[in-house]
Amino acid sequence: MTGPDEQWWRDAVIYQIYPRSWADANGDGIGDLPGITARLPHLADLGVDAVWLSPFYTSPQHDAGYDVADYRDVDPLFGDLAAFDALTTRAHGLGLRVIVDIVPNHSSSEHPWFRAALATAPGSPERARYVFRDGRDGGALPPNNWTSMFGGPAWTRTTEADGTPGQWYLHLFDTSQPDFDWTNPEVRDGLEDVLRFWLDRGVDGFRIDVAHGLVKAHGLPDTDHDLDPAADATALAPMWDQPGVHDIYRSWRRLTDSYAVEGQDRDRILCAEAWVLPAEALARYVREDELHQSFNFEYLMTPWLAADQRRTITRSLDQAAAVGAPQTWVLSNHDVVRHATRLGYPQRPGLQRIEGIGPEDPQPDAALGLRRARAATAVMLSLPGSAYVFQGEELGLPEATHLPDEVRQDPTFARTGGKSVGRDGCRVPIPWEGGVPSYGFGPGPEAWLPQPVEYGVLAVDRQRGVAGSTLTLYQDLLRLRRELGLGRGALTWLADHPDDVLAFEVTAPGGRVRVLANLGADPLPLPDGMTVLASSGARAPGDHLHTDETVWLRL
Repeated sequence: MTGPDEQWWRDAVIYQIYPRSWADANGDGIGDLPGITARLPHLADLGVDAVWLSPFYTSPQHDAGYDVADYRDVDPLFGDLAAFDALTTRAHGLGLRVIVDIVPNHSSSEHPWFRAALATAPGSPERARYVFRDGRDGGALPPNNWTSMFGGPAWTRTTEADGTPGQWYLHLFDTSQPDFDWTNPEVRDGLEDVLRFWLDRGVDGFRIDVAHGLVKAHGLPDTDHDLDPAADATALAPMWDQPGVHDIYRSWRRLTDSYAVEGQDRDRILCAEAWVLPAEALARYVREDELHQSFNFEYLMTPWLAADQRRTITRSLDQAAAVGAPQTWVLSNHDVVRHATRLGYPQRPGLQRIEGIGPEDPQPDAALGLRRARAATAVMLSLPGSAYVFQGEELGLPEATHLPDEVRQDPTFARTGGKSVGRDGCRVPIPWEGGVPSYGFGPGPEAWLPQPVEYGVLAVDRQRGVAGSTLTLYQDLLRLRRELGLGRGALTWLADHPDDVLAFEVTAPGGRVRVLANLGADPLPLPDGMTVLASSGARAPGDHLHTDETVWLRL
């Protein structure tokens, strides 16, 4: 295991690929592993350090691969193990590390373990791998009042072999995603074997899906549905952020540390998807003997308002420093509305999460959203710590907000009866070439989700080498971030600026950089005697920093 100065993950920029939507090699309209391999030079040119792949495992695809039927194989939709090995080899050859998803909270209902559970009687060892319970009121009602994250009850009743109604099983997500019972040692051993399988194939780490959900409160008590997920401590809900998760991750940390190669910068990392509040609770996941990183969703949900931004950034850095961990920043991913769209709406104080946008919903100001997204990215990439970039955000892609109902595939849409349009809008395949069928996503004429017409002008080939383009901005910011070592720096807030301006300095190995972000209505005079290193604006800022622009200045 390497020391802090050599730990690559402390300031890494990691790029998320959603496999079905990045590049299609075989023309079936769905992205695949060979398509990813062919397009990896784009990421080397972009300047990121690693790639994170959303699930590609064998799956019935009821939840786009987050319902895993075989954790040790590739779904034929995406390729095979040889294709995965080729991808890893190519990525490593380009200097990119490879992180894969692990889905430990639940499996697919088609997993051999769950099939065996349904085929055996209540109380069997097979059922003990999952959360099966008798119902209330003589079995007619679910064991408690928990609801699924995808809508509806979190329990489904089984039918026994003789046709009579049986026990209920827990699924915090879709009915096809039964929750494991992590009090069972067989579950713990089985998932650690999965980690070893992929570590032995050369992966550099894991992103842990629903990392805060593995352990449930003893006795599975009813939950208070009046809890506000954007304000209340997550652990108040009996299915989230329970103390027992930390023992699991200490074991996983010991396992991944055993794969590190002394003196070769080969730490294997663990990153939690943990929607946890407050920041102090999230920091527990990245204590020295637990996970390396945890997504900072409080930052993602913070509005583009100066006071809110300062408060979240300060709290996030303080809490991470308290446990000796780097902070991890993120603005978009496959579960949230893209920030180029999210920031196109009026901003209000307090944490905000938009569940999805449909054609009948109020539409954002696209130009405003992109301008703010560029400015927010310039802030994020200057902050000390690590950062994650979601595929296509380097192109300024907006959310696809006009998808017709008949093409939607997110189970959230079906389970809520259309009340939530779901997450398909951020998962639309990205454009590589303007003016060609499927915008170069694949050799076929269509992609699995229809691409908005505006994606054509945002394609990679339309932005590559173009001064002022969002792609060029990302390349410049990532290059400067690496050259200056900003991720290894220390942040100091500057007080002598208007309240609606984010003003701070980062003292880094490559020097001191001043960052100014104007979130106010009036232009801000730039200080004299400083060199503009980068600007989020489409043009050089001149003597003033305009509204919703960020600059990096060399002192």
